Amino acid sequence: MDACFCRGRGYRGFTLIEVLVVIAVIALLIGILLPSLGAARAEGRAIKCAAQLRSVAIAVTQYTINEDYFPPSYVYSADGEPDEWRVEDQFGSGSRSGYIHWSNALFSSGGVQDEAFRCPAVLNGGAPRSNPGANLDDWETGQENDLGNTAGAATPEDRQARRMAFTGNDAIFPRNKFRSSGPLERKNQLVRPVWIEATGRGGANTILATEFLERNEWRSVFAAGNPGLSKSHRPVTPFIGGGGGVDVYSEPPYGSMPRFFYPSVQTRLKTNSALGPGMIEDAGTTLNAVGRHHPGAKSEKFGGTANFVFVDGHVERSNIAKTIEERRWGERFFSITGNNKVDLKRFLD
Repeated sequence: MDACFCRGRGYRGFTLIEVLVVIAVIALLIGILLPSLGAARAEGRAIKCAAQLRSVAIAVTQYTINEDYFPPSYVYSADGEPDEWRVEDQFGSGSRSGYIHWSNALFSSGGVQDEAFRCPAVLNGGAPRSNPGANLDDWETGQENDLGNTAGAATPEDRQARRMAFTGNDAIFPRNKFRSSGPLERKNQLVRPVWIEATGRGGANTILATEFLERNEWRSVFAAGNPGLSKSHRPVTPFIGGGGGVDVYSEPPYGSMPRFFYPSVQTRLKTNSALGPGMIEDAGTTLNAVGRHHPGAKSEKFGGTANFVFVDGHVERSNIAKTIEERRWGERFFSITGNNKVDLKRFLD
């Protein structure tokens, strides 16, 4: 008998309804998994940023071992000598030779590379320099430099990481106001690590640096009065003067009572929806320029979290409001002369 290779009568293909059901199930599974995958990617970026920030803190520690003080947040470089700076030049505003930033101090003594100052969770890895130099890729759209030049024009180049995702604690990384116009007026001073360790909190409870705020663009750390001018060389100032203003240099330098205060979270910290350009110069507190872009212990009012690295080198992820409420920025304005005590008993409205 010849073999029969006929198909069985029970064989049939998928019906249209069955195909549609399978597609619907697959779409449902994708819808369930995508948020989880997105959250995992966000968590991975936050961990990478924390690792970068820790490497920077290690480099700062190495620098302080060599120099016995923390680097200034920025100084004006000498005209014609862009890698040098002089105390006598640190008065007034602006430099035709650009800034020397604290990141530059770590390239040689701390052994870190330019990429260490970037965070994959933010636009272009970080904010641009104030004076980006000749490379057009280092400029943001609409940006201009200290001299009013735009991309392509003759421009100085800051001695700073090309992209800056991190900012220092102004109480530790002093600005460049190392001169004053009178003997009783405040000025900046370089900070020694032993000063921090001598306080009750010490390095384990004093924030060294954190991440800049990014709002799908970098105008948050651009000048309030000039939305084209980056201020990525600036530290964030955690304290408010007793007079209620952010001009900490106008505080009387004498007396035994604390002259500086933590800002009130309820009145000076902006809600997430109220953030905008110029936070690095915000009149309430420049802590509004601290990032809120990572997952974690989010606040309904104040958004997401940022990484904070402490003087001892450990990193914590937290909400900016919590760091203020727990007074994690220190108990003295170390980088300013005169009475630099911070009141730890009350916040300033």
